[in-house]
Order: sequence, then structure tokens, then C-alpha cells
Amino acid sequence: MSSIVHMIHGLTRDIGFPVRRLLPSAAARTVGPFVFFDHMGPVEFDAGTTEGDVRPHPHIGLATVTYLFSGAMMHRDSLGVVQRITPGAVNWMAAGRGIVHSERVPDDIRQQKVPVHGLQMWVALPAADEDGDACFAHYAADDMPTAEVDGARLHVLIGSAFGVSSPVRAASPTLYVAATAPAGAALTVPPEVSERALYVVKGALVVDGQAVEAGTLAILASGTSVKVTVGSDAVFMLLGGEPLPEPRFVWWNFVSTSKHKIEAAKLAWTARDKTVFGDIPGETEWIPLPAR
Repeated sequence: MSSIVHMIHGLTRDIGFPVRRLLPSAAARTVGPFVFFDHMGPVEFDAGTTEGDVRPHPHIGLATVTYLFSGAMMHRDSLGVVQRITPGAVNWMAAGRGIVHSERVPDDIRQQKVPVHGLQMWVALPAADEDGDACFAHYAADDMPTAEVDGARLHVLIGSAFGVSSPVRAASPTLYVAATAPAGAALTVPPEVSERALYVVKGALVVDGQAVEAGTLAILASGTSVKVTVGSDAVFMLLGGEPLPEPRFVWWNFVSTSKHKIEAAKLAWTARDKTVFGDIPGETEWIPLPAR
């Protein structure tokens, strides 16, 4: 019996530049608390343009987790935070009842033609935190613990795995690990959380004799150890955690246990209600509410 429950190849979406969207999908809406997963790039952006910039937009009920392999992004939000995101670092932005942020490609990255390549994830907040205050935390790459297991180098970004624990303060039991490994390496993924998935960024893995190619999200069976062999030099992610007890509604940039809260957020953003969605210092643009 295969340890892979679903293989998700994702769909290409255009958010000003093409991304591969893995979650939500028809096969799996969530993995643990993860409700959204975009793989962006690698893509180069021209100097003197705004291509790749994501203008100010709102969120409720989720935490964004940005992780880069190359390039950089400049984060700004309505809390007044300005933070350059660089490879290996983790940005955790919890929206609570409302936050606004923008993500822009820095001028030096454009001028030097450095490819921007990374992952954008959303983690649903527990119901008790949905109406809480927004907050932001940045963790440098050097803050993330590493482990060497059977030839694989594991960067534990969120949660505990392979004998080390991340300093990131997640809102619920969450697992997020970045791995690099040469061809022929093998490691066992333990059943430390109920829901797990492997995503291959580069190269290929073999799970129970089944090849998992680059760009594929493999949802793993729960409750069992899974042996992973590296078919060709690989960069891959392990993600998951404990599922939240309540179903989540996702509409545009809003995540909630309540359709009513999403409708209220839509009205607040359209009305530019500053009691819900404040301004980003120094920013004047904004993304209007989509028609659907």
C-alpha cells in the first residue's frame, strides 16, 4: 500500500507573474493548518518596472508564511513594519481581525537580474485567534535550526522535527521543513503530526517506489513512517500539522470559520474602513475587491 494518498501537480495562476498553485485543490483543500500554497518563480524582473510587485491588500483569519530560495522581497504592512525578506528567513504575519500589506521586488534585485524564487503559504488561525490583534515576526535564516539526516540537510522552519525545534511561534501545531539532499540520499519521515505532505521544488524523490517529480505535492498517509529516497539532487519541503477542528471558508485574501466575517471584511475593504484595515505608511495604492 502506497504512503502517498494524493499527488497534486497544481495549476498556473497569474498574480502579475505566473505562480504554481498547489492548495487549495480538488484533491486536498488543506494539509494540517495550511490552506494556501503558491510556488512563485524563479522569475527575473526588469529594472524600472513594477512587475512582480503586489500592491497593498487585506487579510483576515490567517498567517502568511513567506520563504525564499533566491532573490528578495520588501514587506510593508499597516502595523508600520518594513522588512526585507531574504533566502532562508521566515516571515510570520498573523492577520487576526485585519491587516494590510504589500510585497515589492527591491530595486537592487531587479537591477542585478537576481531570480525571485520562493513559496507563499497561508496558515489558518485557530478560531479563538481570528478576532485577535494582527502581529508580525521575522526570523533570520541563521535563527532556524538545522539537522543532518542520512545525507539530507534539513532546515526546520516551523515546529519540531528530526530532533530540533524552530523558534517560530505558530498559532497551532504546525510542521514546515526545507530540505536539500543529493541523489541517493534516504531519510524517514516520522508520523509526528497527523497530516503531512512533501513538495518537490527541484529534482525528484521516490516514495514507496513512486516517483515524485519537481512541482508535485505528495499528500502522505497519516500514522506511518514514510521512507523517502532522493532520485536526483533535490530541494524539497515537508509541511503539515494538526488539522483545525472547524472547516474554513476562503474567499480572495480572507480566511475564516464564518461566512459572515468574510462578508464583513469585504464591506470594510470596499469602504476603506480604517478601524478594520489601516493604511501602510508611505503607500497610496491598493487592490480593489475582485468581482468574484
